[in-house]
Amino acid sequence: MKTLYTVLIASLLFVSCTKKKEASVEDIIATNNIEQIKNKKAEIETKQLAFEAQIKMLNAKLDELDTNKKIPLITTFKVKQEVFTHFLELQGNVETKQNILIYPEIPGILEAIYVKEGQQVKKGQVLAKIKDGGLSDQLAQLETQATLAKTVFERQERLWKQKIGSEMQYLQSKANYEAQTKAVAQLKTQIEKTTIVAPFDGTIDDVIKETGTVVAPGPGAEIFRIVNLNNMYISTDVPERYITSVTKGKKVNIELPVLGEKLSSTIRQVGSFINPNNRSFKVEVPVPNTSGNVKPNLTAKIQVNDYTNKAAILIPQGIISENAQGEQYIYVIKNKKATNEATVKRVIIKTGKTQGDVIEVLENLTAGTEIVLEGARSVHNGQTVKVINQK
Repeated sequence: MKTLYTVLIASLLFVSCTKKKEASVEDIIATNNIEQIKNKKAEIETKQLAFEAQIKMLNAKLDELDTNKKIPLITTFKVKQEVFTHFLELQGNVETKQNILIYPEIPGILEAIYVKEGQQVKKGQVLAKIKDGGLSDQLAQLETQATLAKTVFERQERLWKQKIGSEMQYLQSKANYEAQTKAVAQLKTQIEKTTIVAPFDGTIDDVIKETGTVVAPGPGAEIFRIVNLNNMYISTDVPERYITSVTKGKKVNIELPVLGEKLSSTIRQVGSFINPNNRSFKVEVPVPNTSGNVKPNLTAKIQVNDYTNKAAILIPQGIISENAQGEQYIYVIKNKKATNEATVKRVIIKTGKTQGDVIEVLENLTAGTEIVLEGARSVHNGQTVKVINQK
């Protein structure tokens, strides 16, 4: 009996020793023993990895056994080759080369104005008259003198041909006649300047001076503004990097936001000079003005076709994501089953130009590939999904 009691006590002591309480994290930290702390950390990390592996195994088995498991629903589309036309968008102003101020060429009093604002005029039409200040009287005198000089010259010429009179008399009469003729012509030119005429067909946009005003050549003396709205064009600056793609004859789409009009045209002139201040060159695009509503200095937006790919791969910009390395990627469908369940795979792509909501893919994507559309930002690489495209 004593022996049995001794054995029982020994057993209890052994169990008590084997079930000694394990030191807690707080106890280990309290020791300030770096070796014990490191060992405890390694022990916990080992257990964590074991637990994660076990959880993964359990999840896999649950997925296998659970017929009601939740699979992400997505939509997809198949990539195809398309014609991709890219447009460079620019802003410019409507201008016309026939938009000028008309100045007097001779001083005097503005005697009469024959047109009004908004009036259509033809080239050469008389717009106004300036008093000639007695130039007409001077012309009459000069013409009389020129007639006399002509008569004297003709007589001297006949006599000289008959060898009558001196050569000097003949030459003097000839010189006098030519001088008088030139004087008459010069004065007529001066008198013509008193009549102001339209330099081209157009519209009188503004009548600036009034009848009776004293006018003279020089700044601030403009009398009319005349504009021709038939030969309108848009002038805009194009960055120099587009010098090889924005060329004469390229098609252009024009939008006039204020008028709500959209037009088509082509580039008629490309500048040969790069502006060093903004590194750009000028282009001119003619603007059809059939409605007559297009005015100088109107703001215009133009789109120039600077790039075309007849076999481009295009995808929506909204499905593209970017990783920490700055690489762009999308998700494609792999191993699609009859139940429309499939696996998504991440694919790194290289993109090119954009137009509207689409972007051109240059590398790592071919026609016929099925890409995740809706749900592209909520799935992850290797995930099982279900495709629910509408037929």
